[in-house]
Amino acid sequence: MPLMRLQNIHLSFGETPLLDDINLSIDKGERIALVGRNGAGKSTLLKIIAGEIAIEDGSITDTNALKISRLEQEVPRGMQGTVEQVVADGLGDIGRHIAAYHQLAANCVTEQDINELGKLQGKIETGNGWALEQQVSATISLLQLQFDAQVDSLSGGMMRRVLLARALVSEPDILLLDEPSNHLDIESIQWLEDFLLGSHCTLIFITHDRAFLRRLATRIVEIDRGKLTSWPGDYELYLERKQAALDAEEKQDSEFDKKLAKEEVWIRQGIKARRTRNEGRVRALKKLRVERSERRLQPGKAKIATNKSTATSGKIIVEAEDLGFSYKGKQVFSGLSTTLLRGDKVGIIGPNGAGKSTLINLLLGKLEPTEGKLKIGTNLDIAYFDQLRESLDPTQTPQENIGGGSDTITLNGHPKHVISYLQDFLFSPQRSRAPITKLSGGEKNRLLLAKLFSKPANLLVLDEPTNDLDVETLELLEELLAEYQGSVFLVSHDREFLDRVVTSSLVFDRPGVVNEYIGGYSEWLRQKPAAIKSSSKKTTAVKKKTTAKKLSFNDQRELDKLPKIIEKLETEQSDIHDQMNKSNFYQQDTKKVSATTDRLEKITAELTTAYERWEILEG
Repeated sequence: MPLMRLQNIHLSFGETPLLDDINLSIDKGERIALVGRNGAGKSTLLKIIAGEIAIEDGSITDTNALKISRLEQEVPRGMQGTVEQVVADGLGDIGRHIAAYHQLAANCVTEQDINELGKLQGKIETGNGWALEQQVSATISLLQLQFDAQVDSLSGGMMRRVLLARALVSEPDILLLDEPSNHLDIESIQWLEDFLLGSHCTLIFITHDRAFLRRLATRIVEIDRGKLTSWPGDYELYLERKQAALDAEEKQDSEFDKKLAKEEVWIRQGIKARRTRNEGRVRALKKLRVERSERRLQPGKAKIATNKSTATSGKIIVEAEDLGFSYKGKQVFSGLSTTLLRGDKVGIIGPNGAGKSTLINLLLGKLEPTEGKLKIGTNLDIAYFDQLRESLDPTQTPQENIGGGSDTITLNGHPKHVISYLQDFLFSPQRSRAPITKLSGGEKNRLLLAKLFSKPANLLVLDEPTNDLDVETLELLEELLAEYQGSVFLVSHDREFLDRVVTSSLVFDRPGVVNEYIGGYSEWLRQKPAAIKSSSKKTTAVKKKTTAKKLSFNDQRELDKLPKIIEKLETEQSDIHDQMNKSNFYQQDTKKVSATTDRLEKITAELTTAYERWEILEG
């Protein structure tokens, strides 16, 4: 029996139905990928399932007994409190009582504090809160978070992990994820994939990351022009069947239009034909006209084209020799030597916070290197795609952002109306004149692309361009970049996008070390073991020469031992994660569960200390 069944759901925002008489059954253990164009209603459907939006018509099976959690697409603004407080909030009132108890217990001074502590303890015990507290501790440890860290001090990726912990702590029957890989680096995305596969939870998710989708989905559910279609099987099978369905629809529409045109000719014949005309045929024609008027056409595709620079860049774009950069005494990276030529498409890969944006700013001449030599090529016209969308003026409409006060722009020597240009990026005239604050995340990214490609350029710099884009626009952008005659610097955590676009990669393989590889993400995976091993030996040799004079005997011994200590801790951490991912882990004795989670928390702290010490000694 399904966990949940949605029947004949109807919802409209305006005249055109967003969801038109849709049906969906959700079975236990399924991992359903929800696909469709931006604005098709995917996030709305998740909110309906979560009970956050009321439907106009239809029915949903009684969900009072179900626990449903949803991870939102965007990190809420103004998040405050410790990790423990935010995660405990996922348990509702009892979780908030637990968080308040711990906070008060740590600062209990007055008699009033003691009385309040007693009241909280009573509420917690009444609601079986101490057992639930273990779930908070276990979830925080499982997601490798620090209990007392302030969430407003965390990176966007770590905030997403905290929100995931909040969604998971109640052990939901159905987990809803809206673009869970946004703002996560590749390592974190792969960790999330492994975690979700091991959790065996019932999952409905929206993602633009095709590698993530391929690995997780057991069924594809598509929303297209208000209708919902279920496609059992993996993503590749969905693509084949979907294309066959579109071909059949196109053929059916063509035959329908031919029949309608024939009947329209007949009805417009002369007086003799009208006198003898069949009234049933007339009624049938009227019905055909109604059917044609109600047909919802397939959504259009963006027509992205670049505005080529009239200047040709020099043969060499960037030449670096032993390039390095330090900030406030901390080494970001060092020893990078590379020559990037006209037409190269370079991927920049690494964990969040590794220094990818710093590297780009160095290569563009916006920062001065603290080590080595850097030569920047001539005649560079640079267009920069900013993942923070700072180049968009929020007080202006899309038309004003693109036109800059003019109704036309010049593309490859020819004038084009701004509204017409924005229509190529799937903006209707009405959306082109709407405030930017009314645009979705996907629309804002498409507007950034429109602004980027309206500028004459021979070097494109793209910082996370794929976030919030639907797959069709993403694939079109891939094709454009693959055929682009200029040069490209691309920062991305989308593995498939990197594979399809870049010709070489600069990778932050480990703290302070950037290596160059031929090809994209998959090629890096293939090459990296030997390359890292080789570079590590060279780096160690250099370090021994340069650090022997600087480090004391004891410090040098400590530095030599640290890699083995870190490796041992990481192995134990991985083993514990494997144990906790097993479905029967929490069915064990509570003391054993508590001891395991405590050990994991201790290992996480020890690893942090070891990494920090390693960086200090190496630096």
